[in-house]
Amino acid sequence: MIIGVPREIKEQEYRVALLPSGAYQLCRRGHDVIVERGAGAGSGFPDAQYAQAGAQLVDAHAAVFEKADLIVKVKEPLPSEFNLLRRGQMLFTYLHLAANKTLTGALMKSGATCLAYETLEVNHRLPLLEPMSEIAGRMSIIVGGYFLAKHFGGSGMLLGGVPGVLPGRIVVLGGGTAGINAARMAQGVGADVTILEVDLERMRFLDITLHTAHTLYSNESHLLELLPEVDLLIGAVLVPGARAPKLIRREMLRQMRPGSVLVDIAIDQGGCAETSRATTHDHPVFVEEGVTHYCVANMPGAYARTATQALTNATFRYLETLADCGLAEACEKIPALASSINVMEGRIVNKAVEEEWAKRNQASAED
Repeated sequence: MIIGVPREIKEQEYRVALLPSGAYQLCRRGHDVIVERGAGAGSGFPDAQYAQAGAQLVDAHAAVFEKADLIVKVKEPLPSEFNLLRRGQMLFTYLHLAANKTLTGALMKSGATCLAYETLEVNHRLPLLEPMSEIAGRMSIIVGGYFLAKHFGGSGMLLGGVPGVLPGRIVVLGGGTAGINAARMAQGVGADVTILEVDLERMRFLDITLHTAHTLYSNESHLLELLPEVDLLIGAVLVPGARAPKLIRREMLRQMRPGSVLVDIAIDQGGCAETSRATTHDHPVFVEEGVTHYCVANMPGAYARTATQALTNATFRYLETLADCGLAEACEKIPALASSINVMEGRIVNKAVEEEWAKRNQASAED
């Protein structure tokens, strides 16, 4: 099979979908690997390493799509790439289709088979999303504390406090992979941490593993009680394949102190706050209702080398099987691969994505 690795063209996206070591393994197994020049440079993997691994380097972005049977990326195709996809081709990447009707329609029109990292499920886990959720969760405390600084318009609260001064208060919405990693980092800097969660068994697990963090059943009443005292609010909710629920309405933000910070990790699924809108690493924040919003849709891209290594550690087994066997046999060998298929032969085949597509079409018809 011919595997294509294009350079990511999303703004401030430096990750790459395949390491030189992965290219070497695929070439040894008899596959052809085509890599766009500069694809790995932002993550610290120069072209020479791919060439040494046996990959063919090409200058043109379109050439990768033209030649490859299987395109492996990090982020979803952008409009300039829509027409490069074709029927009979496979695309393996993060898609987050629930929040992007335009992309969903374009993928259906292309006829390509599109597999999404974020919906691949194994025993109620999302193993290809977890590495990036871990990074985003840990990162949320770093960036949240950064934008609490007074010269960035924050309240001037140091999350860890100092002797004689109470630490900052952090509330984490959701105790999944991103939430627990945010809480661990928050504990590490000495902040006061409360995690809101609805799964009682998950709360027991969090209570046992996070010795100084508090757990609280997640409902609107409890959140409203906490908001007036919160310095940093982390949105870490996830419904696999679907849009994030809007747990934070605009009027709720008015309960927060001016200069507090919201980090919406769920922004790539539409965000969990009514006021959230996607931002970039170049312009990561905006202020609504006196609250600084950090809503970067590709948070892990800021730590591109770590993120690339963590992502490819998780994805390579599935990529290798797709290359060796093709889609049908690969799904027989690894049944979980079937859950990653979002669009195939012009149809949406993922249930959660299909439901969101129907909702959006109904809303458009009503408008």
